[in-house]
Amino acid sequence: MAKNEKSKLLADLKAKAQNRRERDGDEPAMLETAPVGPRAFDFSTMPQHKQLRMMAAAAELSGIANPFFHVHEGRAGATTLCGNRTLLNFASYNYLGLNGHPEVSAAAKAAIDRYGTTVSASRLVAGERPIHHELEMALARLHGTEDAVVFVSGHATNVSTIGHLMGPKDLILCDALSHNSIVEGTRMSGATRLMFAHNDLDALEEHLTRTRSRHERCLIVVEGLYSMDGDMPDLKRLVNIKRRHDAWLMVDEAHSAGVLGAHGRGLAEEQGVDPNEIEIWMGTLSKSFAAAGGYIAGSHALIEILKAGAPGFVFSVGFPPALAGAAIKSIELLEREPWRAQKIRTNAKLFLELCREAGLDTGTAINAAVVPVIIGDSTSAVMCANRLYEAGVNVLPIIFPAVPEKQARLRFFITAEHDEAQIRETVAIVDREIRQMRTEMPAWKRLAGGG
Repeated sequence: MAKNEKSKLLADLKAKAQNRRERDGDEPAMLETAPVGPRAFDFSTMPQHKQLRMMAAAAELSGIANPFFHVHEGRAGATTLCGNRTLLNFASYNYLGLNGHPEVSAAAKAAIDRYGTTVSASRLVAGERPIHHELEMALARLHGTEDAVVFVSGHATNVSTIGHLMGPKDLILCDALSHNSIVEGTRMSGATRLMFAHNDLDALEEHLTRTRSRHERCLIVVEGLYSMDGDMPDLKRLVNIKRRHDAWLMVDEAHSAGVLGAHGRGLAEEQGVDPNEIEIWMGTLSKSFAAAGGYIAGSHALIEILKAGAPGFVFSVGFPPALAGAAIKSIELLEREPWRAQKIRTNAKLFLELCREAGLDTGTAINAAVVPVIIGDSTSAVMCANRLYEAGVNVLPIIFPAVPEKQARLRFFITAEHDEAQIRETVAIVDREIRQMRTEMPAWKRLAGGG
């Protein structure tokens, strides 16, 4: 066969095979595309990266160091070690002071000795272990619910749960200060999302009265302790609202489990509400419970639905043994030593009182584990955090877009490990550095309200 005939035959065969694939749906047709330039896959050409580089250059020109990603060379506790310097530490979620506790560390090591470092599969396939059930029963006991399920990621817990339970015909109402994981879960669900002003339950009722009847199911999502402002919602009123409007209520207890309530059982204990009045309790294990991951607590039926279909559970590896062991022991210690939760409140009350005596703006914070000190614009908040770092206090700025530009702040996490002397010293340093920074600030910026 001549060369030209072979080429024509090969081309015909390829065309017939392509037509058959397109007809049968075996695989998508391969479309011819224009040649790709050498920089087409260079991420440095993306607008996001260019913006980051511009921001870094502007900060460098202004002499402002990056306050993020400091390397910590030891355990996160009331103090931390950075560059061979010991700093007072207020940038850790170690609320109950259980990270590195001997019993917690021993429990994690024992779990590794028995199960290894991973369960090596999703729990549906071959990853189920007795330690998972033990942890979930401890969480259900803590929250006073029938059951619980653990996810390997706190963020994925909200995304998967909301995305799985709700759909395009449904309505979700979220507090305006809701965590990104709640927002992403709503987006994934396809449901209609309405935001109401922070802790404005009158606005929530107005939304429900106007729109509830247009949707099948309805979910209200709030947080037990808001991570930017350190305040909490009115749970009793929320229960009344959700009853009247035939809605589910979901409470994200990421920052309130282990913190609120006389025994650290969270918002329901704090406000004297039967936890079974709330359909969905969410929490994380990375804060009070010295581990990582997230969980949902609620009825048996809810947990069965999530275990059967929530993508963050079904398609993820089972929870790591060491983290399960650490979390179980942390819950046991909280139950045995409720003084830990009480100490957080005592410390936070002192911190808040001292800040207010100094004239520092702490917004709507209550005497709980999160206390913001509102600075003003983002640049001033970053500069202040850097000054405090040099002065021996590790605290991070929260800047736009995480908060509105004129509400940039330093966010202090108060733990059971802090002592009175550390709190008094820290507030004195904060007050001194803010006053000094404002004195040094250019006059035009003071007049504009910066800092």
